[in-house]
Amino acid sequence: MKSSSCFFIAVRYLLGRAHEGGRYLRGAAAGIAVSLIPIIVTLVVADGMIRGIVDRYLELGTGHLQVFSFFDSESLEKVSEQIKKIDGVRDVWLERRGMGVLVGKDGKTGASIRAINPLFWEDRGSQEYLKLVAGTLRFETGSQMLLGESLAASIGADIGDTVRLMTIRTDSNGNNIPMVTPFSVSGIVSSGYHELDALWCIITDEGGRRILTEGSSSSSLIVKINNPYTQADKMAWLLYSRIGAGFGVYTWKNLMHSQYSAYESTRQMLLFIMALIVIVAAVNVSSATSMLVIERQRDIAVLKVTGAPTKGITGVFLWGSFLTGLCGAIIGIAIGLFLGYFINPIIRSLEIILSFFSNLGGSAEVKILDPGFYLETIPVVIDRFAVFLIGCFTIFCSVAASWIPARRAGKLKPMELLRKN
Repeated sequence: MKSSSCFFIAVRYLLGRAHEGGRYLRGAAAGIAVSLIPIIVTLVVADGMIRGIVDRYLELGTGHLQVFSFFDSESLEKVSEQIKKIDGVRDVWLERRGMGVLVGKDGKTGASIRAINPLFWEDRGSQEYLKLVAGTLRFETGSQMLLGESLAASIGADIGDTVRLMTIRTDSNGNNIPMVTPFSVSGIVSSGYHELDALWCIITDEGGRRILTEGSSSSSLIVKINNPYTQADKMAWLLYSRIGAGFGVYTWKNLMHSQYSAYESTRQMLLFIMALIVIVAAVNVSSATSMLVIERQRDIAVLKVTGAPTKGITGVFLWGSFLTGLCGAIIGIAIGLFLGYFINPIIRSLEIILSFFSNLGGSAEVKILDPGFYLETIPVVIDRFAVFLIGCFTIFCSVAASWIPARRAGKLKPMELLRKN
């Protein structure tokens, strides 16, 4: 019995009339499709969240690579021009980072001080992810600063307000002395991710040299390259070989190792849980195949009498389970990708509907994704290879689950079947 004949009979069973057994395979295919929808949506949302968060850290936080000096910040300034000349490097900026206390009209709070050349915020990657909430990104003097949106709200700072920044400096005797410096708020910004910009207090490199000492801050070169996801490790080695000893070069993967690993672990756990649902749905194909065998006993008997081998009969039902898994996978993946692609408007619509009913009960506005912990807008990222693997896994589970009933069908004795029918 040829494979083409088995395939043709399997297609006939799948698309046949309901009372002839086709309803079992179509029902199993529908179950697989329904189970695949959440796993595909989860994949798209998880990948979008991770990529959106990591991209913001790369462009606005850590940069693609960072160069640290084992000596002082002056040595970093000397090698920055050398690094800029390397092919593949977009630009280099010296940044000083420190901590301080920011005091405004409504209170005070801790702040993460970032002193960097204002041109950093005009880089194309920075402009893509940095949102100007109010004011301007330009600094007229070294006594101006940019504030993160939540930080500005916590101390009641508005554009044009004067705030006081308290830092620590060390005198000639080694004593720590508090220093209070007034700054004018020129702009309020947001990265779209609360965890990144919650404590941002951004000043110019000139202001950083004035209030941040070597002992109370850390200095590094922020390096951006053309292909951070594929060329970071190679570029790190190239930089290290060019600038020599006395410097440490770290990629964004090194700087975000624990955080990125946590994201990936969460993603894999979610997909594993969803995969269990797919396995359960695939097992239903076994039940559908068993019912189909019962419905088509007369066909099996006729095929046996006409010389069809055991492997041929088994092949018919294995082809049926394969086509069932294939149809379910195609439909489920297609619907899942559609929902994943439009996940942002879907979430916004659900928030509006839920907020309407919540307001009727006197409750606050409903936020499905709290902007304090998630991105304001989820990027749409589709991992084609992962989607392909999910589809293949689903089909494999469908065929594997139906192996036993298909094998039993091949071993049925034709004369007994004909007597029963």
